[in-house]
Formats: sequence, C-alpha cells, structure tokens
Amino acid sequence: MAYKLAVVYGGCGALGRVFVSKLKLSGAYEVISIDFTPSAEADNNVLVTELSDWSRQSSDVIGQLDKVVGKRRNIDLIACVAGGWAGGSAAELDVVKNSDLMWKQSVWSSLICAQISSKWSNPDGGLLQLTGAVPSLGGTPGMLGYGMAKAAVHQLTHSLAAPGSGIPEGSSVVAILPVTLDTPMNRKFMPDADFTSWTSLEFVVDTVMAWHDQSVDARPKNGALVQFVTKDDVTDLIIEK
Repeated sequence: MAYKLAVVYGGCGALGRVFVSKLKLSGAYEVISIDFTPSAEADNNVLVTELSDWSRQSSDVIGQLDKVVGKRRNIDLIACVAGGWAGGSAAELDVVKNSDLMWKQSVWSSLICAQISSKWSNPDGGLLQLTGAVPSLGGTPGMLGYGMAKAAVHQLTHSLAAPGSGIPEGSSVVAILPVTLDTPMNRKFMPDADFTSWTSLEFVVDTVMAWHDQSVDARPKNGALVQFVTKDDVTDLIIEK
C-alpha cells in the first residue's frame, strides 16, 4: 500500500497531537511531526532546536526534513498548527516580549511550512493548511501581538495562493480561523467559559483531512480563510468567497 505523506508542524501541541493520531488511525498516512519534542505516534520526527534565529530554524528544519523526504516523495498534506496565545495592550510592559513570542510561534512556523510546501507539496492536489484566528479579522486591543501575528498568517495565505508564490501549481493553501479551540489548557485557564462555543479539535482535524481527500476544485478556494464558528456545540464554516 502506498501511504500518503503528511507533515504536522507543532505535532506535540494540543491540536497537533490530534492531527498525528487521526492521520495514523486512518491507516492512509505516513506522518512526520515537527516540534520541540518527539511524537511517539509519528513515523518520523524533526526536532526544532533553534529558537533565537528564524533563518537558522528554517535551515535546520528543512535540512532534517530533507533527510527523511529528500527527492523520493511528495508531501500530500502539511498542517501548520504550531502556535499559542499571549495578551497585552500597548500600555503593558510585556507587550513586546509577548508579541515576539507570538510572531515566533505563528509566523515563523507558517513561513517555514510555506518553504516546505514549495519544495515538496504534491502538485497533484497537495494541501498546505495554516492557522489564523477569527479575532484577527478585526482589532485585538488586549492582545496586540497575537492579533498581529495571526493577521500576518492571513496575509501569507492570500499571498501563497497568488501566482509566483513558489507553491506548486496543482496544490493549494487554506487557513483555518477558529475563535476558541477546546483544549485542555483553555479549559484550565477559562473554567467558567461557555464550552459549547468552543470548537473541538477532532472537528478541525476531520475537516482538514476531508479537504485533503477532496479534489482541489471541491475544497475551499486556494488562499481561502475559513472561519470555524461554534455555537451550542455545532460548528459552522464561514468560507471566504
């Protein structure tokens, strides 16, 4: 059996672990996890060790990945789900520190995944999935760094879908935009929140996997921002036209 090849950037985070698990359980994928620590479920691991220099992190990750993939295969699905959250208004002393962290977690990983896509995405229907956020479609005064970083991911998504971006023709890029994901950490720090308005990790992963299994024409359009809006435990997709 010829397995599809998937890369999960952030494979040991809350959403990344569900991605790796579901991809493996499907029986159809060989999975490579990229993260600070190895994933026990993934077939191969690329470890991120360079945290202070974006260029060196890119070179290190792509160099390790080249040893696993090389010229032998195309990558069918690249899921970029690295990220995190930190708040801060302009009046707070740690706003720059927090913003730097948000940029490293969301923007560094997204552009590196774009580089991975340019080298290995399957030109016959490969999918690059990036992760934005609904709040970053507008102002985010209490979380400036988070808002800026996710807005940059939205812009990157649009740019990668344009001619000349370097992404192989025949592949596509789509960004998922959740409001709040139902993660253990979010439940820990927001125990009194309305969990019925949070989007389940399983739903996100199932949706992205379904997009990959569809033809390029049946997916959200190349470069689309797809909002995941949950109410009363039901999630609707608002797909950018």
